Amino acid sequence: MQTSAGMTFEGLPFEGYGDGIGSAATVLRANATSSGLTAPVPTCPGWSVADLVRHQGIVHRWAAGLLSGEEPDARVHEAAAESVTNLLDWFDEGATDLLDVLSKTREDWDGWFFLRSDRSPRDGWARRQCHETTIHAVDAMAARLGRTPMADEVWFSPRLAADGIDELVMSFAPRRSSGLRSDEPVTIELTAADTGDRWSVEVGAERATAVRGAADSAVDVRWTGPARDLYLLVWNRLGQRDGSGASRIQIEHLTDAGATARGLWQKAMKVVWS
Repeated sequence: MQTSAGMTFEGLPFEGYGDGIGSAATVLRANATSSGLTAPVPTCPGWSVADLVRHQGIVHRWAAGLLSGEEPDARVHEAAAESVTNLLDWFDEGATDLLDVLSKTREDWDGWFFLRSDRSPRDGWARRQCHETTIHAVDAMAARLGRTPMADEVWFSPRLAADGIDELVMSFAPRRSSGLRSDEPVTIELTAADTGDRWSVEVGAERATAVRGAADSAVDVRWTGPARDLYLLVWNRLGQRDGSGASRIQIEHLTDAGATARGLWQKAMKVVWS
């Protein structure tokens, strides 16, 4: 993890991730109830709400098992999800169990975590589950609304949003498996105007690199806006009011290469369960 000189980042505390998981699980459940389990999910093409609820319930159980010292097998949870009589109650039980396990996991737990992070493995998993659940609760909102939600319709705070941007930019974008590549190098500067946080991503032919703060190279494009809008933008969940884009995000193309950045990001930055 890299931070430019003088640039600090204040992420959520461990307890904040638990609160975020609980809030997002409540929103997901409420919107799934309202839309119905057969409704399509516009932000997850090919999925119904039932598919979304099953997926999130499986992920919660898998993570809880890992933190408990088990060797979690997603196939066991997948089979259980197909056979339950009340899918939403099953989802609630999984979210509750995950929160219970997290609350009992020691800060110095030394288990496996798959992302490069400046947090402990326990806190890394709490963070990952917080944003996993938050984004899929946004998907549940999309199913109820029949469209992608706008940032002023979501429930979470700018600070949680900034933390989620940081996770995606600093931990997912530089992974070799992310697919974020460009034969013509392009540098993206992202600024959450309301929290004062900034990140820079340099995308090259071999891999992407990221820093908190200003980039070492010249910037090709700047994406600036409130943290919640920017969170939805980088997670490819930002709704549009009029077909022209979200007015609260300012995109400043400084070079021709910068004009390609949004398309590169949309194509490559997809966190998938494997």
